[in-house]
Amino acid sequence: MVENGIKVISSNKKAFHNYEIGEKWEAGIALKGTEVKALRDGRVNLSDGWVNITDDLEAVLMEIQIGHYTFGNLMNHEERRNRKLLLHAQEIGKLAKAVKQKGLSVVPTKIYFKGSFVKVEIAIGRGKKTHDKRESIKEKDVKRELSRIKLS
Repeated sequence: MVENGIKVISSNKKAFHNYEIGEKWEAGIALKGTEVKALRDGRVNLSDGWVNITDDLEAVLMEIQIGHYTFGNLMNHEERRNRKLLLHAQEIGKLAKAVKQKGLSVVPTKIYFKGSFVKVEIAIGRGKKTHDKRESIKEKDVKRELSRIKLS
């Protein structure tokens, strides 16, 4: 699906289920050559990912799995390495302030190509409780039923 020069590679549906998503940012990501080729094949898993803000104000994407490139050789990348996010210092400062608050974390919501660049959408999320998850599932079911009724 290509829309306005943006081709979504993968979205993190688990993040929307486990977190109340707040403010979002677009960040570049430092990758190796075989990682970009593997992303073009769609070999990525965002479900366990999170963003760590280090002491020297760097944003690092953790626990993202980018599968091996099929035609890669000995120089193929590690699947679960930490990847640096490319953000302005001001944006990293806002993220660091949000993470220090109780119950907030930074999670990747989607990864996509914007032109020839790989971008990651990250968002601040507050963890949902079990009853909140149940309510959101009920709301989705009601919306689905209403759309079915309108179509028939």
